[in-house]
Amino acid sequence: MYTYEIVLKLIMALGGLGLFLIGMKNMGEGLELAAGSKLRNLLEKITSNKFVAMLVGLLVTGVIQSSSATDAMVVGFANAGLMELGQAIGILFGAKIGTTVTSLLLAIDIKAFVPIFIFAGALVITFSKKNNYRYYGQIAAGFGMLFLGLSLMSDNLRWMGESDAFLSIADKLSFPLLGLIVGIIFTGIIQSSSASVGILMALGTAGVITNIDQAVYIVYGFNVGACSAAILSSMGANRTAKQIALSNLLISCFGATIMTLITALLPYTQLIEMLFPAQTVGIAAQISAVHILFNIAITVILLPFSNPIIKITKMILPDLNDDREKMETVYLDNRILTTPPMAVRSVENECKRLGELANKNYHYAMRAFFEQDPHYIEKVEKNEKVIDYLTHEITRYIVKINGLDIVDIDRKTMGVMYSAIQDIERIGDHAENITERAREMIDGKIKFTDEANAELHNLDELVTKLLDDGLTMFNAQSVDFKLAKSVIETESSLDSYVKIYKFNHINRMNKGVCDAEKGTIFLDMLTILERVGDHANNVAFSIPRNKLGTIIKTN
Repeated sequence: MYTYEIVLKLIMALGGLGLFLIGMKNMGEGLELAAGSKLRNLLEKITSNKFVAMLVGLLVTGVIQSSSATDAMVVGFANAGLMELGQAIGILFGAKIGTTVTSLLLAIDIKAFVPIFIFAGALVITFSKKNNYRYYGQIAAGFGMLFLGLSLMSDNLRWMGESDAFLSIADKLSFPLLGLIVGIIFTGIIQSSSASVGILMALGTAGVITNIDQAVYIVYGFNVGACSAAILSSMGANRTAKQIALSNLLISCFGATIMTLITALLPYTQLIEMLFPAQTVGIAAQISAVHILFNIAITVILLPFSNPIIKITKMILPDLNDDREKMETVYLDNRILTTPPMAVRSVENECKRLGELANKNYHYAMRAFFEQDPHYIEKVEKNEKVIDYLTHEITRYIVKINGLDIVDIDRKTMGVMYSAIQDIERIGDHAENITERAREMIDGKIKFTDEANAELHNLDELVTKLLDDGLTMFNAQSVDFKLAKSVIETESSLDSYVKIYKFNHINRMNKGVCDAEKGTIFLDMLTILERVGDHANNVAFSIPRNKLGTIIKTN
């Protein structure tokens, strides 16, 4: 074959690779957009049951077609404090199985229908006015481009299968260590095991990979290299996020080691050949089967040992002493008291941090109550100590500032900050009160009626809105008229609903639907939520009167 023809075929193959990667990206994005926020909400509600978490990870990754994206999403949730290592590890296992759906689809020969998918998708994207329909069009077009790219790669790489040099290189890949290294490096670069397997399947169809022995160790390496996305996502994140990324890497490394030993010592590839004969299904289908079986096998083998994996992870990356890390002020520094305006700003920043912590504690407390999960009770108790500590330290610092020669506006600001931290600290106290009710529910195995639960969920939504809007106003130290109006209206709605729900609850008790023990807890929760709303409202308007008055007058 002439050099010109080889170069032309390489260019076409690269074009096919580009189409394949774009198609995979578009299909994954379309699936994720079509699913909306449901997938993220599903991930956020994961419990510590690792088998349920595994099924959720499988479902989510099967939909978005990217274990790397799922892994990165899990790392992000951990960094936001929404997920712990014990909750995440099941999702990581499920993601590994979910990512095999792509290779299963690629193993099906639908080349004749590919143009129809692309055309139909393009029509929907071009002429549809509704976003949901456009997402479906994106899925169809991406699906078609993925297969078209695979076909282009296969057709333009066939000359490699006729080259003794390339066949000799392919033979060397049957050595375990070399195959693993090639797979790890390649997938570490493109950060997608599904894409890597697709490219390897294209080489198999082109005749470059002539038997499954040449591909099996590369596939194992692909699954290790795919961990690079989670590792990169964890950089700059908190310790839990880093632990999750490390656990993901350990799972893949342990899995690759186990399957490499099985393949080297047992007639594993002969079994693959017997179950999926190359002459019947083709080498590409065999590669897909190896990828699927690898991920299913390591999940079956290693999921029961997830706790030891967590222990090994924490031996390598131990938990930080959260109390020691948080039980300190971040912004307050006695050295800047010589510059009062900077000291005032540092108090404002520390108060913002305190408000965020109290808000987080409220959400943890409500999760503990609704999910009856003792884990969140422990988190609230730990954070409450930090809230009390910060309140004390901020108060001491404000006293020091007030003893300085400061301008009137700064003195007023310090008065406002002092008032605000009292309300914020009370929000933290009420979060602890909620966990006390949660513990009563857990110990007494108490369940509310659906109607009572719905009422508490509604109040929780109102309180959450009050906290978010109130802290937004407070942090800005200025009044947005629409936001201020929203805070006032939400607080009024909260008070009205509390009265209505008290009346409803009395009716339920009169009808015998609810007993006295449940009734006491329910009424306590109504009172607590109403008080949290009152304190959130106070925080919202903890702004110097001159700023508050000016805004109100201008509106």
